[in-house]
Amino acid sequence: MATTIETLTSEIRDFRDARDWLQFHNPKELAVAITAEAGELLQHFVWQSAEQSERRVTERRAEIESEIANVAILLLELADNCRIDLAAAIRTKLARNNERYPVARSKGSNRKYNEL
Repeated sequence: MATTIETLTSEIRDFRDARDWLQFHNPKELAVAITAEAGELLQHFVWQSAEQSERRVTERRAEIESEIANVAILLLELADNCRIDLAAAIRTKLARNNERYPVARSKGSNRKYNEL
């Protein structure tokens, strides 16, 4: 059985609610926490070349997995608390990105959509 965004969100909500933490998890605090956790993830790669960062993923996989999970947990909870259907929001964004980055003009390029 595949894990869904809804299933994970429910598990996160249950964990939070068992600890009576909703009172601390307003949108601003969750956004701040996402930024902090993303910074902790970034610390693994600062001053690393592309090759070094690939090696770091292998050597410190568990730590990096944990930081990625922290960001994801907070993001799922933020979307849930704001009553945002994250799957729908992602699909909408992907559709917009598809318009902004047509394959014929963007393939193999790292330019921003307004520079293509």
